[in-house]
Amino acid sequence: MDYVTRRKFMQGGALAAAALCSPAVHGSLLETQPPDVFNSGAPGNEIRFGIIGVGMEGSSLLTAALALPGVKCVGAADLYDGRQELAREITGDPKLPVTRNYQELLGRTDVDCVVAAVPDFWHKQVAIDACNAGKPVYCEKPMSYTVAEGFEMVHAAESSKIIVQIGAQRLSSAICKKTKEMYQSDAIGDVTMVELSLGRNSPDGAWEYPPPADLSPSNLAWDTWLKDTPKIPFDPYKFARWRCWKDYSTGVAGDMMVHLVSAMLFTFGWNSPPDSAMCLGGISRWKDGRDMPDLQTILLDYHGIPVYVSMNFGTDIPERNRYMGPKGFIDQTNYTIEYYPQAGVDTGPSDYGKAVPQKLREEYLQAWHMKNDPAVGKEPLSEHVVFFGDDQNDLRPHLWNFFEAVKGHGAVVEDAAFGNIAAIACHMANESYFRKQRVFWDAQSRSIRS
Repeated sequence: MDYVTRRKFMQGGALAAAALCSPAVHGSLLETQPPDVFNSGAPGNEIRFGIIGVGMEGSSLLTAALALPGVKCVGAADLYDGRQELAREITGDPKLPVTRNYQELLGRTDVDCVVAAVPDFWHKQVAIDACNAGKPVYCEKPMSYTVAEGFEMVHAAESSKIIVQIGAQRLSSAICKKTKEMYQSDAIGDVTMVELSLGRNSPDGAWEYPPPADLSPSNLAWDTWLKDTPKIPFDPYKFARWRCWKDYSTGVAGDMMVHLVSAMLFTFGWNSPPDSAMCLGGISRWKDGRDMPDLQTILLDYHGIPVYVSMNFGTDIPERNRYMGPKGFIDQTNYTIEYYPQAGVDTGPSDYGKAVPQKLREEYLQAWHMKNDPAVGKEPLSEHVVFFGDDQNDLRPHLWNFFEAVKGHGAVVEDAAFGNIAAIACHMANESYFRKQRVFWDAQSRSIRS
């Protein structure tokens, strides 16, 4: 993986001409897709997909996919029988073929592709099996459970030439695309620093999900679900709240940080992991037996660019990507992009000019104003530009991108190579936390070292 440029410069761009930051606001609406993009399915060109995993995210993906034209679910796989029933309810098909064995979907000739929403520690197996079966696969984020698994997945995708889309859905949003366009038009100049933040403040936000009331070894293939992790007695909380434990999950970094990092990589065109990561954190609030932290503060070094990441389950704070440069900064949130242009010049005399005797001070002030004050009536205007758009968490555009690629209409926005790079940053954050020291990326050995 090679590091490209810190900024892809494109000539033009009206935003680059803005001079100063001020309360003046300009609003603009962004559409997630052109108005007819979700109504362009052609008869006889239907995509038939299977859903693997119909839990919280899987049921949302299934619902979103069915809202798209020319797309049909023809089968569902889940180890919990109740979610097989849920798939039939969502599709409205009481005879939808369902199974506990996802391999059955991969072996069917009437399944064009699969959408997989399984726990982190299952991602590699499902994705590689799909590639080996010749089935394009939409795999939820983070792409990998470990660094080594990520490279195995990339190899499987590239050697099989099978389409793989990783599910960081923001990358297909109009919000994310517009932010990238602004950066490439030189709106802030070369990025010098990045701040990424997201926080929650509720049991549900901290993954304390209620297990299904009827969950039992009779309707859940528990031993299969455990895969190659330590064999333990049936535990409904481990099943429902798997993100809380290291044996199954990449934690806060893999659940939340990966979205923000993916958007950042997309915006800047970066295609390599950070050089290093330093993480502080702990289990500060949700002391429910979990062993993954509920608070992580991370400093990533992307080739000299510091990226500060704040992830926590103790305070609800807005999700935000802030990109800073000498010409201003851009704030990207779920529904908005705010651009604060800055000229980077003094707007008044220096305070240091006060630290001299009165005569020198008056001479300095007079000279400064004579040189810098605008003519009366020609005072400059300044801007604060705001774009409003659909929720960048909308799953439909990302699924649409995947299904269109399966049809042969373009490429996916987040392939396995991209997903791997984003996941490595999360693995480095977690490794720093557990090792209690700064860690570094070793490109030659494709590993994290202390």
